[in-house]
Amino acid sequence: MEALNPANTLPQNIEAEQALLGAILANNKAFEKVSEFLKPQHFADSVHAKIFEVISRLITRGHLADVITLKNYFEQDGSLDEVGGVKYLVKLADSATPLTNAEYYAQFIYDKYLRRELIATGFDIVNNASKEDIDSDASEQIEEAEKRLFELSNQGDVNGGFINFSEALLSSLGHIEQAYQKDGKISGLPTALDALDNKIGGLNNSDLIIIAGRPAMGKTALATNIAYNVAEYMVHAKDLDEKSKGVAFFSLEMSADQLATRILSTVTQTNGHKMRTGELDNAEFTRIAAAVRELEKIPLYIDDTPGLNINTIRTRARRLKRNKGLGAIVIDYIQLINGTGSKKSEGNRVQELSEISRGLKILAKELNLPVIALSQLNRGVEQRDDKRPLMSDLRESGSIEQDADIVMFVYRENYYLQNEEPQQKLSETPEHLQKRIEEWEARKRATANIAEVIIGKQRHGPTGTVQLFWNGDYAQFGNLAKEEYLPERIGD
Repeated sequence: MEALNPANTLPQNIEAEQALLGAILANNKAFEKVSEFLKPQHFADSVHAKIFEVISRLITRGHLADVITLKNYFEQDGSLDEVGGVKYLVKLADSATPLTNAEYYAQFIYDKYLRRELIATGFDIVNNASKEDIDSDASEQIEEAEKRLFELSNQGDVNGGFINFSEALLSSLGHIEQAYQKDGKISGLPTALDALDNKIGGLNNSDLIIIAGRPAMGKTALATNIAYNVAEYMVHAKDLDEKSKGVAFFSLEMSADQLATRILSTVTQTNGHKMRTGELDNAEFTRIAAAVRELEKIPLYIDDTPGLNINTIRTRARRLKRNKGLGAIVIDYIQLINGTGSKKSEGNRVQELSEISRGLKILAKELNLPVIALSQLNRGVEQRDDKRPLMSDLRESGSIEQDADIVMFVYRENYYLQNEEPQQKLSETPEHLQKRIEEWEARKRATANIAEVIIGKQRHGPTGTVQLFWNGDYAQFGNLAKEEYLPERIGD
């Protein structure tokens, strides 16, 4: 393949860059139309990039950007000659006409930039594929290539780099303002579980959220309820753009139709067992059929492919965001994700889980959305009298605790109470045994519809426990009516 000569063939249009700069100098309001997407690095000419950067700085600080203010700035900076002197600044100002369409020229400049980046990416892909590197197989190179293309299509700058502190402060202020203006004063996506939202501030972008628990505690039910509630919120959310509307659910344990059945059970308040066995009356079936027609518009996407690895999950999430839109990811569950097969983690499951949890955190940051990942806990929980999970129960799962922004445990006391009927002790009177049985039965009734979500770690907020309504017939988590009605723990 004949090599390209970058000096002669890389896409660029110097005249368009000059016309745009001239249009902004003639009327600073033109800057408002292009500043959302056009950055200094998008200019092919480094002089034009520097001039645009200074224009941006002046206008955003409330100053006028014209030949005089630019001249003064570059003189003080000692770089006036580098940008062609006063004559070149005057030439730029004169290049604008009353009919100059700043937005059109900006789009033209940005398009040329993307083409240059595509060419650079293409060369890198060819060069990397030509190398025989035992630590980087073809699938990893495809993953890296797709990542660069995704970043290019969404951000325009594949190289990343430092962000000025002032930009970070403005971004932070934007998030704070968004939280201030929202009902309920939460900054992230609402889960519709009020006590949980109040504790964690909703699901926030770039956060890795771990939901952990022993089997039968309701981890999948909680994740499914949250996924559906968030997707339903997205349908009518006016503060979200279309590319941020969508929830991806990677179900590595249950099939897509099993997951859909769970959601239908919750939404229609129909017993899940009756739905699976077909023991429905006409009214129930009619209600379910009507719900299906309503739920078709919910942007919830299920991938039930078993044995996915973290690279495949990242690739599919990127494609979904690019093609349909994506604002949150749910993965059920971490221990079912396969390792990438890299040499450093081969044969070491703890190392693989560390690689997976780190990959999930990177995915949350890269796509700028919350990632919820479920995790099993070790059996140590079962050996304690108080079976409420602790952070130490996660330690065998690699670096999950370290990578997660939020770790929450699902706990249902009633599940354990079912198997703890009091037995008569030596020398215990029947009356005393009967009293203990009555207390046990009272506690079972009091906790029958109570679930605890124990927040063991929250990087940006408090830890603690929230209590939710639980209905096992419908695999449903919901809000408790009033906190004062919750039962007290025996022994507290």
